[in-house]
Formats: sequence, C-alpha cells, structure tokens
Amino acid sequence: MDKEAKLELLKSKRQKCIVYTRVMGYHRPVESFNIGKTGEHKQRLQFTQ
Repeated sequence: MDKEAKLELLKSKRQKCIVYTRVMGYHRPVESFNIGKTGEHKQRLQFTQ
C-alpha cells in the first residue's frame, strides 16, 4: 500500500486541530488572525531555554 492510499484511509479519522497563541496577555486561536498577524505568527521563532 502506498503513502497516498494510507492517507485516504485515515482521512475519515482526522479532525481539525485549533492552534492557540498568547496575544497581549490572553489566548486566541490563530485561525482568527488577519493576514498581517498570520504572516507575523509564521515568522516567530520558538523560544528554547
């Protein structure tokens, strides 16, 4: 079975994942961002201590 066929079989089990981020002290879903804020979010770097 190739990779594409496996993905087709699993499609029915998939569900949407909502990503939240902290903006100005509160959490907000990334999908509700406007175009500018979405681009800014994609450019962010992960903080590692």
